[in-house]
Amino acid sequence: MHGWLPLTFAQAHPGRFHPSRWTTRRGVWASQNPVRRSSPLGRLLAWKCIFAQLHRFCILRAFSGVGGGIMVPNAIALLCITFPPGPKRNLALGMFGAAAPVGAAGGSIFCGVIFQFAAWKWVFIFLALLGLVVFGIAFIATPADAPLAPNGQIDIVGSVLGVSALFLFNFVWNQAPVVGWPTPYEYILLIVSILCAATFIFWEARIAKEPVLPLSIWTRPSFGAIVAVVCLSLMGFGVFLWYLFLWNTNLRGYSLTATGASVAPFILTAGTMAVISAMLVSRVRVEIIMALGVCSIGIANILLATMPVHETYWAQVFPAIVIAGAGPDLLLTAAQVIASNAVRRAEQGVAGSLIGVVNTYALSTGLGFAGTVETYVNDHGRDVVKGYRGALYLGIGFCVLGLALNLLFVRMPADTKRGWDEDDLKEREVASAGVEEKSSAEA
Repeated sequence: MHGWLPLTFAQAHPGRFHPSRWTTRRGVWASQNPVRRSSPLGRLLAWKCIFAQLHRFCILRAFSGVGGGIMVPNAIALLCITFPPGPKRNLALGMFGAAAPVGAAGGSIFCGVIFQFAAWKWVFIFLALLGLVVFGIAFIATPADAPLAPNGQIDIVGSVLGVSALFLFNFVWNQAPVVGWPTPYEYILLIVSILCAATFIFWEARIAKEPVLPLSIWTRPSFGAIVAVVCLSLMGFGVFLWYLFLWNTNLRGYSLTATGASVAPFILTAGTMAVISAMLVSRVRVEIIMALGVCSIGIANILLATMPVHETYWAQVFPAIVIAGAGPDLLLTAAQVIASNAVRRAEQGVAGSLIGVVNTYALSTGLGFAGTVETYVNDHGRDVVKGYRGALYLGIGFCVLGLALNLLFVRMPADTKRGWDEDDLKEREVASAGVEEKSSAEA
């Protein structure tokens, strides 16, 4: 059960992928409304975590992930709507991509210090209060916009099918290390998840009038391959992060403060690569940028998998952290820019939420695969190091497969698009008119 503590948030985060798409697919809602409402939802549930026992804690953690699941795709949509294609949009998406590793490293440091000197509940009190501050800033700063099609239909059936497929598949793999694959419901739920996915594809392709995930987006050049490469690479990145923390705390005896401080180089690397990756997207072919990102994560996993149990931090852990910090920014910035520039303004949500769900879903699902490998190779818990190494070798395998797919199937030139298309300009005029009408009515 304890294995679910780090996974429940990420498990629920991608579960909001399809419903969150309602906000931008055909403009049923304006994008700033979900951004404003999701932050207090996540902070309220984070606050409630301090009063819960283990099982309720995991449930509340999962529901707090709903807030992030609503916020991320709509925040990306707002960035893509606000900035026209070009250097400013690339930089904005690069900085957004850097927020995850920077936030993870900063959170590890601050929360580690709090946990070291106070009760664990103060970690969630701190996060709840910090979230309220961020919510206040977001409420003031997010620009007003209007729905492009307030009478648009919501694909409820497609949303339920898609969320069910994602949730069940993720649950099966993360529960397997806990109960083992011989447990009957593991196979049953895996089959059900596959059936839900197949039904979802059929529904979206043949029946849905306004599909929540238009399958036409997969016809964009190299788009499917890019999504697969990002998914595999971030699965490897999640394995790297999780087993880095386990290695330092369980094998080397690091305190929580020291463990948090050990990942501080992420902040510098991610912040730097956010700017560099934004510049590279318009100058270097996409497959080269993706290859650099995949290789950085793969090398980091190799450094961890091959290091001795006890060794100075500076020998392999430090260079691994510095190198790994470049991977997510290179991958996510390139993927977000290509995805957002490949679709019209009204479809920015589907592109943003698709890459966003790949980000969190890959991190969580990759840990499920790694946990299964660890369980089956650690000699029933007697050889912890062998289990950790087995999981890290799996992370290397994810990166090798991602690199192979990238070299074989991704073929895209540097993104040199500048400014809005004519159709985008018309949609902006409609949205601006809607905001003016709303303001006049309120006055």
